[in-house]
Amino acid sequence: MSQQVYYEDVFEGLEIPTLQKHPTRRQLVMWAGASGDFYEIHYDPEFARRNQLEDVVVHGRLKASFFGEILTSWAGPDGWLKKLSCRFKGTDPVDEDMLVRGVITGKRIEGHEHLVEVNIWTERPDGTRTTQGSAAIMLPARGEK
Repeated sequence: MSQQVYYEDVFEGLEIPTLQKHPTRRQLVMWAGASGDFYEIHYDPEFARRNQLEDVVVHGRLKASFFGEILTSWAGPDGWLKKLSCRFKGTDPVDEDMLVRGVITGKRIEGHEHLVEVNIWTERPDGTRTTQGSAAIMLPARGEK
């Protein structure tokens, strides 16, 4: 179980802990079955090559799920993922390391909610950002329950 992060402890520019992934062919097949996304570029190397790809590529929605994982793990048991959006800007090949990273871009209070804005992205080993996103996380304030 992760440690609880509190609203008072975060600030603009703070990087959240990086999540490292290494999507495998097996994971892509399992994701296809669970999500119903059977587009051949995700499991058929010949089809992927005929579509100008070097090999099969990671599902966009799987990368979006990695965003959910990094954010909810960081926010702790009393944090809430309120909003998540992402844009797919490039492909990620199978069997390649992928970093999921994020940085706090703002804080605000709306009513009784203490919200933190986060920019998030996936990053290939060469530093290329392939998926970009943003999120709003509700964190508890110290002394509130």
